[in-house]
Amino acid sequence: MNPFPFLPRSIRALIPAALLLQLSIAAADKSQLHFTYDTNFSKTAGSHTLGACHGGAAIDKAGQIYVTTDTPSGIAIFSADGKFLRAVGPSHIHALEIVEQNGSQLIYAARPSKHEVVILNLAGEVQHTIKAPMESGLFKDANAFNPCAVTVAPDGSIYVADGYGSNYVLKYDKDRKFVKAFGGPGEAEGKFKTCHGIAYDPRHKNLLVCNRNNNRVEHWDLDGKFIRVIQKDLRMPAAVHIRGDYALLPELQGRVTLLDKAGNIAAQLGDQPNEKHRANYGLPPADWKPGIVNSPHGGSLDANGNIIITEWSQFGRLHKWLRTP
Repeated sequence: MNPFPFLPRSIRALIPAALLLQLSIAAADKSQLHFTYDTNFSKTAGSHTLGACHGGAAIDKAGQIYVTTDTPSGIAIFSADGKFLRAVGPSHIHALEIVEQNGSQLIYAARPSKHEVVILNLAGEVQHTIKAPMESGLFKDANAFNPCAVTVAPDGSIYVADGYGSNYVLKYDKDRKFVKAFGGPGEAEGKFKTCHGIAYDPRHKNLLVCNRNNNRVEHWDLDGKFIRVIQKDLRMPAAVHIRGDYALLPELQGRVTLLDKAGNIAAQLGDQPNEKHRANYGLPPADWKPGIVNSPHGGSLDANGNIIITEWSQFGRLHKWLRTP
């Protein structure tokens, strides 16, 4: 398809292929904000074989990118320009968040297949483990605790989205003691159908939850009271990361969305037009296209507003978009 029918063929022939790709991607994106797909990052990061990924991405204070894998390598760490640096920590982390506490950065990570949340230092060493809160009355078997994501509030309270298990959000105090559960399974407002992502939202001082299979994102207060639906009719929002005025939402069905503080769509990137390629774990690299996502599962915004996305993929795939004026 020619995205620039208004340009004569003779002029299009003079445009370098890489620039034409960027223009084509920009033409397909619905954006109030503007981004350019970083093909150099994709090539550099792609030179390192990630292997199976069903996880997330987070960025530390130094700008290094932590990408979780389901391989023995555990967490793969990349520089901002996509160079592989090292691997640390356990495998099968489904989502992670880097939090600064008492002058140190810690990784809070959900591991559903291991039925636990772990707290790691940046070297990947386990500092604490949270198992099923049997006192909640929600679990007859500790292996029914299958947490998808975790976030931490400013007072140290921990919120765990048990999206592959009970479909409750579980609140713990700063000492990792169980406090309460809220939500529960269902399709009505105030219920979850796979609470798959969660983040503390400093813009509103509450929680933003990805209600994935209900195709919506929601605000809840810190005591577990449902507030409102922010956006509905999304394409399986899988995770959320908030920085500054914007919330980043990788959508498993082939799209990346940014919401502004009011909950309006500020940008949509990488839209996959081929429905057969969406949420397709086994899609081979031969079918990938630069700047087009297939199965976005995790993501993070860096200090400059650039976007990192990791996909649910048998082979592992990373993307980066650069924020432009």
